[in-house]
Amino acid sequence: MSRLDRLLRPRSIAVFGGKWAGNVVEQCQRMEFDGEIWPVHPSRDRICGLRCFRSVSELPGVPDASFIGVNRRAAIQVIDQLSRAGAGGAVCFASGFAEAGREDSKGVDFQDRLVDAASAMPFLGPNCYGYVNYLDGTALWPDQHGGTRCSTGVGIVAQSSNIAINLTMQRRGLPIGCILTAGNQAQLSQANIASELIDDPRITAIGLYIEGFGEIADYVRLAEKARKLNKPIVAIKAGRSHKSRQAMISHTASIIGSEQAADAVFRRLGIGRVRNVPEFLETLKLLHLGGPLRGRRLGSMSCSGGEAGLVADASVGRRVKFDDPCGEQVAALKKALGPLVHISNPLDYHTWHWGDEQALTDIFQAMLFGSYDLAFLVMDFPRTDRCSDLAWKPAVGAICKAAASTDSRVAVVASMPEGLPEVWAEKLLDAGIMPLQGIDEAIAAAEAAADIGECWSSKIRPPVTCPQRAGEAGRLLDEAEAKKLLNEAGVRVPEGAVAREEAEAMAIADELGYPIVLKRLGVAHKTEESAIALGLTCRDHLLAAMKGMDASTDFLVERQIHDVVAELIVGVLRDPECGLLLTFGTGGIWAEHAGDHRHLLLPVTRSEILDALGELRAWPVLEGCRNTPGADIGSVVGAIHSVARLAQQEAGTLIELEINPLLALRNGAVAVDALIRKSSEGA
Repeated sequence: MSRLDRLLRPRSIAVFGGKWAGNVVEQCQRMEFDGEIWPVHPSRDRICGLRCFRSVSELPGVPDASFIGVNRRAAIQVIDQLSRAGAGGAVCFASGFAEAGREDSKGVDFQDRLVDAASAMPFLGPNCYGYVNYLDGTALWPDQHGGTRCSTGVGIVAQSSNIAINLTMQRRGLPIGCILTAGNQAQLSQANIASELIDDPRITAIGLYIEGFGEIADYVRLAEKARKLNKPIVAIKAGRSHKSRQAMISHTASIIGSEQAADAVFRRLGIGRVRNVPEFLETLKLLHLGGPLRGRRLGSMSCSGGEAGLVADASVGRRVKFDDPCGEQVAALKKALGPLVHISNPLDYHTWHWGDEQALTDIFQAMLFGSYDLAFLVMDFPRTDRCSDLAWKPAVGAICKAAASTDSRVAVVASMPEGLPEVWAEKLLDAGIMPLQGIDEAIAAAEAAADIGECWSSKIRPPVTCPQRAGEAGRLLDEAEAKKLLNEAGVRVPEGAVAREEAEAMAIADELGYPIVLKRLGVAHKTEESAIALGLTCRDHLLAAMKGMDASTDFLVERQIHDVVAELIVGVLRDPECGLLLTFGTGGIWAEHAGDHRHLLLPVTRSEILDALGELRAWPVLEGCRNTPGADIGSVVGAIHSVARLAQQEAGTLIELEINPLLALRNGAVAVDALIRKSSEGA
C-alpha cells in the first residue's frame, strides 16, 4: 500500500462540517460510492439522509478518509483527533493558513500547528478542494465536477482548486482517472502527491498545474519515477515566483526571469511544458494514448489548402519538422491521388475522393508510409443539430484502417474545439486515434511530447540546488579578482595587471605592448559610467584616458584582443527555486536587448552547451558564414563549461557571475569583462 492508498481509495469516509461537507456527501452519492459515509456535525441529526455523529470518538470505526470543512482552529483539533485514532488521511478544506500570512496577531503559526497535529497521517491542503477519483468512484470534493468514471486515464495534480474544477468540465474526450488539489502543500507537496499517484497502473500520464516549485528535489524524484514507469508528465507553470532582482547587478539578472528558470527545469527533467489550458489538455490526450514521441517528424494531410497552410504556419517557431515526402512515398501518393495533386507536407489531398472509403484509405496509407513520429488528419466535423455528419464516416473509417495497417501514431485534428464533438473524440480514442482540438494546440502537444521523448533518450541529472540568502547584498569582487578566479578555473583572460598610479600603468602598457585597454576597477557596468577606454595606442592616449577617469580607484591595464568573431554573454545566477542557472548567448552592450540566449540548469555537459549554442540566432556567425571565418567553437564551449564548473565549486557562496563579453575568436575564447558577487561568508 502506498502512503495515500487509504485516503484515495477509502472504504469509509468521515465528513466534518455543514454546507460544504454536505456537498461532499452529495458528490460521493452521485459517484455511487459503495463504502460507509459518516457525517460529523455538533447539532444536525442528518445530512443528505445520513445520520450525523457528534465527534470523532462517536464514529462507528476509524475512517480511511476524511473531509474537514470547518474553520482553521477547529480543523487543527479534528486533524489531531483523527491522527491519534489512526485514520488513513484527510482533506483540509479550511483557509486562513499560510496563504493569509503564517501568524496571527498573537504570533500563532496555524499551518505549523496543523502539520504537527497531523503527525504521520497524510493530508491534502490546507486551502484545497480535495480530490475526485474517477477510477474508483470516490469524491472528497465540495463542489460540482464534470468528469465521469473510467477504467484508465490521466492523473492531474493542481495547486489551484478552481483550475481543477475547470479541467473536469472539459469536453475533449480526455479520460481523467484522478484529479487532486494540493492547496498550501503544508505536508504533501504537489510532486509528492503526483509521485504516489503515478504508481497506480491505471494512470497513464500526469498533468501538473504549478504556481510555485517548492523543493526542486521532489520534482527530480518524480521525473525519475515517471521515466522508469514510462508515464510522461506535462505541466503548466503559472504565476510569478517571489524572487527579487533588485539586489542583482549583472545583465544576466535582467535576462533571466521565472519563465526562463522554469523552462530550464522542465527541459532538464523531461517534463513537457505548455502555456495554457487547451494545450495542457491536448498534450495529456496525446500522452495518454501512446506516451512521448520518438522524434519531431510530423506529417499532415487535409482536403483543404487553407488547412494545410494553417498547419504550416502553426509550426513556425516550434521544435517540430514537416519534411516533404520522398522516394517510394511520393510514388505511392501520386498513384493514389493522380497527376493534378501537388505532393507536399502538409498535404492537400483535395476532395475528389471524399466519401470513397477505399480511395481515402489508399491516400492515407501512402502518406503514413513516411514513418512520421506523428501524423495529422485535419478534419472538422459538422454540427449535428443543423447538419449531418454521415459523410464524415468514410474518412474516419479510412484513417482507422490506414493507421492499423502502418502501425503509425495518428491524430485527427480539428481546427476548432467545437469541430470535434466529444462523442467523436471518444469514438476515435476507442479506435486508437488521438482526437486533438485546435491546430496550434495539436502542434504544441506534439512539441511537448517530443521534448519528453528527447530527454528520456539520455540520462537524467538532478540540478544543483542551493539556498538563497534573502536580502543579502554580498560583496562584488573587483574585475581583477574576478578574472583571477576565472583564469584559475580554466577560462582565458587578457594579459594585464593592476596599476595604482600613472607611472605604473605606463610600465605595464610598455611591457604588454600597444594597443591596450584601460579600465577603472570597482565599477560593474563600465560602459555606462565611462570607466573603460579601448584601443589606446600610445602613452599619451593612456595618460589622457586615466585623467578622464576617477583617480581614486585602481586601474586594470590589459592587452587589446583582436580577431574577434562574436561577442557573447555567459552568466550564472542562483535562482531561489531552481538552483544555479547558466545563461549564454549574444552579448556586449546589447546583451539585454538581443533576446538571443539559452538557459541551462547546472550541472551541464559540453555536449549540452554545444547543442544550446547551435540553437542561437548567432550560431551562423559563430560557425562562419558569407565567406567569413568562424569562431573556435571548441574553445567557446570549453570556456562556458569552465564557468559552469566554477559556479558549482562556489555554489555555497555564489550570488551571481557574469562574463560580458566573452570574445569568441578565430583561435580561442577570452573573457574580457567579468563580474562576480559572493555572499559575505565567501567574499
